Amino acid sequence: MNLLLNEMNAYLALRRGLGFKLTTHECTLRTFVVFMQARAAEFVTTSLALEWAQQPRHASQAHRAKRLGMVRDFARYLSARDPRTQIPPQDLLPGRTRRAQPYIYSDVQILRMVQEAAVLEPRDGLRPSTYGTLLGLLAVTGMRVGEAIALKDPDVDLRQGLLTVRQSKFNKTRILPVHHSTRESLRAYARVRDKLVPVRATDRFFVSNRGTRLEASVVRRAFIHISRSIGLRTPADRRGPRMHDLRHTFAVRTLTDWHRAGIDPEQRLPLLSAYLGHAKVSDTYWYLTAVPELLGAVNTRLEHLLGDLS
Repeated sequence: MNLLLNEMNAYLALRRGLGFKLTTHECTLRTFVVFMQARAAEFVTTSLALEWAQQPRHASQAHRAKRLGMVRDFARYLSARDPRTQIPPQDLLPGRTRRAQPYIYSDVQILRMVQEAAVLEPRDGLRPSTYGTLLGLLAVTGMRVGEAIALKDPDVDLRQGLLTVRQSKFNKTRILPVHHSTRESLRAYARVRDKLVPVRATDRFFVSNRGTRLEASVVRRAFIHISRSIGLRTPADRRGPRMHDLRHTFAVRTLTDWHRAGIDPEQRLPLLSAYLGHAKVSDTYWYLTAVPELLGAVNTRLEHLLGDLS
């Protein structure tokens, strides 16, 4: 059975070489290998894969389908090496994971978030500047939260106004040009940071009051506090607008601006996809959910086009 474990490690190494991180896949497939060991099974069968995927019993259908999908991909890899391997059918466990409904922030809401961050406690510490600048950066660049808090000093070129996002999702590295106003905001934050925390425990650009790296969980809690303070959530709300929706808002606003300027979005979409750090252009379409403002811009552009043709 060590052979199956070795095959799993080789499979993960192959896919990671293509840019996939597969952290969840590794944890999930390891439990599958343990399950196979308990069954003394020498090769993957559909019945064994289905039995394992339906654990635990209280799991949702979507969760079970996702688990089975991971084994299905692994089985495809194994089938080239062991013809006894059975690949579970695609529709054996129907179920789709529903993506969270995106929230499109207004300019006023984004401004209020930044202003609320500026009065976080302790007001005489670095925390207000850190969160105000961080939220503003997410709004104007569409960066992932993890990418922003992972920026290091050498990644922030304040002279040329360039941000280097290193080894992000799919192990992609990209360079983001930013507006001069964004560059000045980052420069102002760096001055405040160096004054209040002259000695840091990290070379991360954004740091805590103690000069340590920001933890994603702490940043999310601060955001929830801010969103409740400005009325985007109530204290009882377990769900609501997320920081990640700033990324969605950036993408939709960009497309809307293109439509209003008479620019063909089909030609520019690869640029937006590269800026956002997507592996392929099709991934960007998820962020371009139709919203009233976007539909209005599309209709206006179509009216102009039809008018030109008549």
